[in-house]
Amino acid sequence: MPQPLRLAFAGTPEFAVPCLHACLASGAAVAAVYTQPDRPAGRGRKLAASPVKQAALAAGIPVEQPATLRDATACERLRAHAPDLLIVVAYGLILPRSVLTIPRLGCWNVHASLLPRWRGAAPIQRAILAGDTQTGVALMRMEAGLDTGPVLIQARTPIDDDDTGGRLHDRLAELGARVLAEGLARVHAGETLPARPQAADGVTYAHKLDKSEARLDWSEPAVALARKVRAFDPWPVAEGMLLGERVRLWSAQALAEAARVQPGMIQATHRDAIDIATGDGVLRIRQCQREGGRRMPVRDWLNAKNATHG
Repeated sequence: MPQPLRLAFAGTPEFAVPCLHACLASGAAVAAVYTQPDRPAGRGRKLAASPVKQAALAAGIPVEQPATLRDATACERLRAHAPDLLIVVAYGLILPRSVLTIPRLGCWNVHASLLPRWRGAAPIQRAILAGDTQTGVALMRMEAGLDTGPVLIQARTPIDDDDTGGRLHDRLAELGARVLAEGLARVHAGETLPARPQAADGVTYAHKLDKSEARLDWSEPAVALARKVRAFDPWPVAEGMLLGERVRLWSAQALAEAARVQPGMIQATHRDAIDIATGDGVLRIRQCQREGGRRMPVRDWLNAKNATHG
């Protein structure tokens, strides 16, 4: 019987947790988990452990939280764990070449796109914003460049018309775990995974999300605005001016009808929705959220507005 693989795992957000579980279920020995330092969170701004740290501690795995991997001490700590493979999933720190060469079998990354499309920080939301009809995950052998390494295994999934950033995130997290589990099983069985270099064409970059992107401009087409509402759910959440009030917007749909009033004005009201004119078409909204409030059916918001001005 071959010796179990010895792994180190590097990840931080919830997206990486299913992959950590896949490593544990694979029969490999997880020597250490690397995650970003605890950050202030919540209204009290107390230090909070990352989801990956919480999962690692629950599994009894040693946790390392260096602020950087660029110094010699961090490299020596990783070398001391003697990993055959380093698995990296949404870690959030740059891995210098000195780290990439430590594991005997190199470093693998689970990335939430069909590389080379959407390299970078926010591939899930960028795919929705661009109107892509499919996406997926790539298990990649890491190089010094940003998501440039050869692809070992890839899996696809459609992007449905009602997929939000959160829903697609969860589906890709589970798909990534399945792809990683397959890769680990094949290597454990003695197989050398074929590495397919990424195509030189079709490269796009998924730049980090900025809160300012979530402010809707009603002069844009309804189709683009609907994608923003979906992509920015659950963060940073689309927002727009309605009847003089800035509100967060949820559950939006682009309608195939022409706008008859100025962009940003309410064209029609329904029992469970309002239709907003845009620069091209109409956006139907079913849920909204006032500042400091909770999500509510849009009719409740309208009733409150009417009561205030009645």
